[in-house]
Amino acid sequence: MSQVTDLATHPVLIKTSLPGPLALAEIERQKPHMSPSLIHCYPLVVKRAAGCMVEDIDGNVLLDVQAGVATCSTGHCHPAVAAAMKQQVDTLIHICGTDFFYPGYGQLCERLGRLAPHNEKGWQTFLSNSGTEAVEAAIKLSRYHTGRSQLIAFRGGFHGRSLGSLSLTASKPKYRKGFGPLTPGTHHVDYGDWQTIEQRLFTTTVPAQEVAAIVVEPVQGEGGYIVPPASFLQNLRRICDENGILLVFDEVQSGMGRTGKMFACEHFGVRPDIILLAKGISSGMPLGAMMARKEIMTWGGGSHGSTCGGNPVCIAAALATLDLLEGGLLQNAAVVGDAFKQMLSETLTGQPGIHEVRGVGLMIGVEFTSPEIADAVANLCYERGLLVLECGTKAIRMSPPLIITREQAIAAHGIFTQACKDVAAKHDLPHPGVHSKLA
Repeated sequence: MSQVTDLATHPVLIKTSLPGPLALAEIERQKPHMSPSLIHCYPLVVKRAAGCMVEDIDGNVLLDVQAGVATCSTGHCHPAVAAAMKQQVDTLIHICGTDFFYPGYGQLCERLGRLAPHNEKGWQTFLSNSGTEAVEAAIKLSRYHTGRSQLIAFRGGFHGRSLGSLSLTASKPKYRKGFGPLTPGTHHVDYGDWQTIEQRLFTTTVPAQEVAAIVVEPVQGEGGYIVPPASFLQNLRRICDENGILLVFDEVQSGMGRTGKMFACEHFGVRPDIILLAKGISSGMPLGAMMARKEIMTWGGGSHGSTCGGNPVCIAAALATLDLLEGGLLQNAAVVGDAFKQMLSETLTGQPGIHEVRGVGLMIGVEFTSPEIADAVANLCYERGLLVLECGTKAIRMSPPLIITREQAIAAHGIFTQACKDVAAKHDLPHPGVHSKLA
């Protein structure tokens, strides 16, 4: 059995207290040389990873249900993705897609266009290095195509950390603190509240005819893994159609099979004008995409570009990733995701400290009654060998690799729900008598 296969099928194994002695020493060595802006949610020093399993340098093996913030869609080091990258490395590593043609770039753009919802009129794609860069490209194209300057985004949304994308981001004040003034012309309303756009924003703050785009996550990620009612996105489409505004779906976290469909917007039957992708598109390699309907791609040569965006090795990883998604991982995300969410809902609904279980596919959020409880549960999960991430103000997100098995989901459920019970008992939490929302 190979090293990778051996780790991918390994159960959770905690050999030392976390972090272990080697991890502590390594962190002490590294930290003085690293930017203090890095968060480091846990004192984890990763040695290797395969499938849904991660091993640290002390030999502890953890079950990963956060997948590098929903990025390792096909699991860590999937053999097919690794093989595609290795083959590409021997042929061409870089040449610059802005200036030259090469196999892969156009192939990926064509394939994404075929997969896109409502593709009757066709799509064209710009490849970037990241989701943030895809957002920046969308801002520029929206303004260029419409001749308008204003943008509308939503509180709780995360769209990146560069100045343009940061102007759209409104999930946590720490992302913005000290970086103003940001790009002017951005207006925020509550996620799910389309009425405010028409009834207040357009009547008191910004004329509709000056708005270039509405930028929204079909399922909100950083803001708490919130699944909106279909009427929200449907009314955004109507508002855009009535006022000549572009509707931009940021699917950086929700796209590429995360919700059990290739694009999260497919759950709502709403047609976007621009789609933004990254994270799961290439199983962890740096790649983003800004897709727009052909009639919107009106900018000319040289108006936008990227030296490394659409790198041949990243594209090879993306094409292999799409093969795997279409070859069964979409269905696995839907089936195992539904089962995982159902298990969590049945166990946690109405329990002390729990407010709500929600999500779609393998994009599952559990909201607690306070940030302190969410933080305590997340850290206890880490200590017991389960990697989760917090989101929103008091929620934990679970976005495992789309290859996760039902058995691994059961193991994750066991560790997570026991952590919830133990934290509740330690803090003597009352029963809140709340509900579970299943999407």
